[in-house]
Amino acid sequence: MNADQLRAMQAPIKQRYRDDPASARVIAHAEGLLEPGDIACTVRAWHGEVTAGLHPAGGGSGDLACSADMLLEAVVACAGVTLRAVATAMGVTITGGRIVAEGVWDARGTLGVDRAAPVGLTDISLRFEVESDADPARLERMVQTTERYCVILQTLKTPPQVSVAVAAAG
Repeated sequence: MNADQLRAMQAPIKQRYRDDPASARVIAHAEGLLEPGDIACTVRAWHGEVTAGLHPAGGGSGDLACSADMLLEAVVACAGVTLRAVATAMGVTITGGRIVAEGVWDARGTLGVDRAAPVGLTDISLRFEVESDADPARLERMVQTTERYCVILQTLKTPPQVSVAVAAAG
C-alpha cells in the first residue's frame, strides 16, 4: 500500500468521524475463562486462545504465557502497525527491523513479600530498530508520530479510568 491508497482508504472514515464524533468511539473487548484446577486463565484472542499462568518468579513453571509479556506484546504490535502506517503516509520505505519492549516488575509486590514493593510493571522501554531509506531526522519524526498515535502506548502513558466489578456467573 502506498500513501495515496492509505489516504483514499481512510478519507471516508475520517469524514464520518468528523461528521459524527460519537461513531469514532470503539469498544475493545477481551474475555478470559478461569481454568478449573489450575492457576490459569485462557484468553480468547483473535486467532486462537492463549493460556496465561503464574510467571516463574511467582511460582509458575514458565509453560504458560506471562500477562506482563502479553501487555508488552500488545505495545509492540500497536507500535509496529502505527509505525508502518506513519511510514506509508510519509512515503518512507521500511525494509525490515524490529520493535523491542522490555518491562521491569518486582515479584515481591505481587507475592505480598514486601508491601512497599510496587505491584505491576514500573519501567517499560520501547526500542525501534528500523531498516529504512529515511535519514535519521525523518526516522526520529516517524517514531515521534508513532508514539503520538499508538493507542496502546498512549494508554500506558496516560492510564485510563479503570473500574472493577463482581458479578455472579451464569
